[in-house]
Order: sequence, then structure tokens, then C-alpha cells
Amino acid sequence: MTRQHITPELRGWIVAQAQAGHTPESLLASMRSSGWEEDAAMQAMEDALSGFLAEQHAAGGPPVPVAVPDIATDGASNVLDAGDREVRIVMAMRNPRVVVLAGLLSDEECDELMQLAAPRMARSETVDVATGGNEVNAARTSRGMFFERGEHEVCRRLEARIERLLQWPVDHGEGLQILHYGPGAEYRPHHDYFDPEQPGSATILKRGGQRVATIVTYLNTPAAGGGTTFPDVALEVAPQKGHAVFFSYDRPHPVTRTLHGGAPVVEGEKWVATKWLRQGVFR
Repeated sequence: MTRQHITPELRGWIVAQAQAGHTPESLLASMRSSGWEEDAAMQAMEDALSGFLAEQHAAGGPPVPVAVPDIATDGASNVLDAGDREVRIVMAMRNPRVVVLAGLLSDEECDELMQLAAPRMARSETVDVATGGNEVNAARTSRGMFFERGEHEVCRRLEARIERLLQWPVDHGEGLQILHYGPGAEYRPHHDYFDPEQPGSATILKRGGQRVATIVTYLNTPAAGGGTTFPDVALEVAPQKGHAVFFSYDRPHPVTRTLHGGAPVVEGEKWVATKWLRQGVFR
């Protein structure tokens, strides 16, 4: 077997393709079509990108952006085909990429998810970045639970709609998390990606890679408060039953401007279903 070497020119090409948003799969296919053996091509990609990331880190720059999910639209229509129902775009931003969708769930589906989740609710936890485990955090004062992916028919319907709208495989997503916020409950501003500088992140990333997008679906309409806030861009999305807010982050860095939080519920209560999408298959 002839040994294949990575040249400076190839390294530059790999980095440029990654920065342009091409997936590792597409880079691998291009290299194989050019005569590279798969194992050698994968090693070349790993060497090129890890070296570039190390250089960026040493220089204090952000990581290389990666391909992320996005709303599949021709740019002209505000009505999207989610497979078994139509969904409307009611607000969209490019930087950060934030899209608010109306009608992702019906009222009946919202009610069903709340009813299925209610018996299993417990104090919400956050990821412990030091260990990769979970912990109760004062910044998050909601109650919650997780469904397994596809655990109920209503979960499968929602996951299929998300897959179609975002063109991102169902198996690249975590199970739905249902959260309940009572009066005064909140989730202070945070990022959803896993900080690669933290020692616990390596363990977390083994299950499917980095988080690259979030979609929060509102299961009810609070009487007051409870909006989803994006402090970096002075945006607040009002929770409306059946609506959803989608946002993506192409690298684990504040440059994505996806710092967000759940504002305190002023009156009534808030229920949401959160779906996190990963780079790879989540297990």
C-alpha cells in the first residue's frame, strides 16, 4: 500500500472547505474520488483540522465553523411543508441564525406532551462541565424530564417534522426534554454547546459530537413573562402555544451570539419541549 502524505496545499484545502461549511462526509467523498484511501483521507482531515484548531486557540481565535441544520426554504415562501402539516415562519434572523415558527405542534399535541410528561417531572439539572455528569444548578429553576427519542407517537411526529424542516437526521438529535416553569422560575442566560475547554466535555462529546442547534417548542402560552431571550442581540421571543424558536451555532464559541435564557414567568406557568441537535449520531 502506497503511503499518502498531507501536503501544505491539501491541508489548506481541507481547512478552507471546513470553513465554508462542507461536512466531513463531503470532504471524505471528494478525497476518495481523487484517489485517497479512506483511512488515509480521514487521518489527513483529522491532522489538518486539529492543527488548525490548535493554531486558532494559540492565537486566541474562535474554532472553525461547521455545517449546521437550517430551515429548508427557497427563501420566498413563509409557509413550509413539515410533512403532515404546514408550518409558518413568523420571524427570522441571519446573525445569529434564529427562526420563529408558528404551528409546529397542534394544541392537542401540546396538551398530550404535557400530560405524558407530568408524572415524571423532577427538578431540572444542567451538565456538569467538570465531570460530564448532571447537577442541580441555581441558574435553572424549572422542573423537567426527558423522553427517549421516538418514545411516543407524538414524539415521533414532532421529531419527523424537525427532521424534514431542518434536513438533519432524527438520529442526530437528543430525546425531547420537557420543562415546566412556575411563577418566578427562569433559566439564566447560557450557551447550549459544550465548552471544549472544560474537562467534562470530552466525555459528553463521545455520545454524538458537539451540539449544533436547538429548537424550543412552546406547549402553552403563559399569562405574562417567560420569553426566550437572546441578550447579545436584544431579542426576546414571546412564548405562544404550538410555536417554536430554532437557533443554530456553528462553533462552540460566543462569536455565534447564541447566548440565550428563559426569562422569569411573571404570571401563570410555562411548558416547553426542547430538542438539541448534534453533529453526529446521538447514542
